[in-house]
Amino acid sequence: MGSHRTAAAQRRDITWQVAHEALSRLARERALADAEEGRWLLEAQRTAAHAHLGFGSFSEYVERLFGYKPRSTQEKLRVAEALESLPALERALATGELSWSAVRELTRVAVRDNGHEWLQLARGKTLRQLEEVIAGKHLGAAPDSPADPAARRHVLRFEVAAETFALFRDALEELRRRTGTASDDDSALLEMARHVLGGPRDEARASYQISLHVCPECGSGRQQSKGELVPVGPEVIRMAHCDAQHLGPLAEPRAQPANDFQPHERPAEHEGAGEQPSAAANDTSPARANVIEPQSAHVSARASQSIPPARRRAVLVRDQRRCQVPGCRNTRYVEVHHLELRSEGGRHSLDNLLCVCSTHHRAAHRGDLLLERDPGGALRARHADGSAYGQSVQPRALDTWAKVFSALRNLGFREGQIRAAFQQLRDKSSLQDPSFDQLLREALAQLRALRVQA
Repeated sequence: MGSHRTAAAQRRDITWQVAHEALSRLARERALADAEEGRWLLEAQRTAAHAHLGFGSFSEYVERLFGYKPRSTQEKLRVAEALESLPALERALATGELSWSAVRELTRVAVRDNGHEWLQLARGKTLRQLEEVIAGKHLGAAPDSPADPAARRHVLRFEVAAETFALFRDALEELRRRTGTASDDDSALLEMARHVLGGPRDEARASYQISLHVCPECGSGRQQSKGELVPVGPEVIRMAHCDAQHLGPLAEPRAQPANDFQPHERPAEHEGAGEQPSAAANDTSPARANVIEPQSAHVSARASQSIPPARRRAVLVRDQRRCQVPGCRNTRYVEVHHLELRSEGGRHSLDNLLCVCSTHHRAAHRGDLLLERDPGGALRARHADGSAYGQSVQPRALDTWAKVFSALRNLGFREGQIRAAFQQLRDKSSLQDPSFDQLLREALAQLRALRVQA
């Protein structure tokens, strides 16, 4: 009884000021621990500590140490790696000025050149306020730059029974096995949705029953979903332009779109006619769906397939209706990809067309995967850093090359121009493991040099 009264008396002596000071101290200590934990997690991954200890994966090793799920481990590694080039944010975390959650969000947009600007903006803001400012901004964006709706991430949450959960995980694993790639959740769910929404059996037509609206002026795209238009990224528009059905004509465009859809292009049933300009749609759809802009005066009676139906069938027969990326076994609802984009002079010729699955198709237009034919006509697949597809890669370098590719596309450079510049840069010893800023500067300089030569 005596000890109980003593504890109660001690609690009565604790004021709110004491409680706040204790919590503030814990917050600083936790931030310092988070900073140190991230650095050592990164070092453990780079030295393959899990392999030396006999664990099957780095995720398993961390889960046994800290109880983190694989997604949490990946995020901690991402933040720790980003902080290596953001010393101001790293100091803010280590001193407790910012929480790990706030720093996590800042590393999605901040780079070395604007890290101090983002730090100034973050001071005094709650995590929710910071998320709202960052939403829709790309890596390297300035705090006052406009948001891109297509870059905003969306969250799906489900509460399901144990049986449903088990079947869903098995389905994801089977999908990854079929495609032969370690797809992230976004790619895996996208592929599952496309299987469910599989379109017509006619191989001359695009496979998916979705509709995509493309603005004829700025080139931004929105996908129709349950009565709403959801913004999508530019790589989705380029995918649709490769293999889609176009409706139109709609409203007369006043300017050339800033993407790969060409408003004056209407493919015909054969290659020669397909090269002749004529009236065409301002919307593209990788599906047989009716898409009508509200301001449209009329829609033509006949839609057109981006690839002539006979040519699409020939490509499917030649490629045996399967994805041609080495090691991929996907044969369901494959798409046809233009190795050289239509907007960059590519034709509907057989040697310029290739069957790919949707995962690899998106990777190609995002810059994660480079597909081209060698002088002998054989397909050559490479990672973003130029290494042969499927071989051992340097993940940090690969991610940097892919992000710079995407950044240059967003700046308006064409894929052919970027590939040519990258080809000149890959042999530089100073760019074997480049930072984002370093590679971006070198690429811009090379693009300027190529423009002068042309």
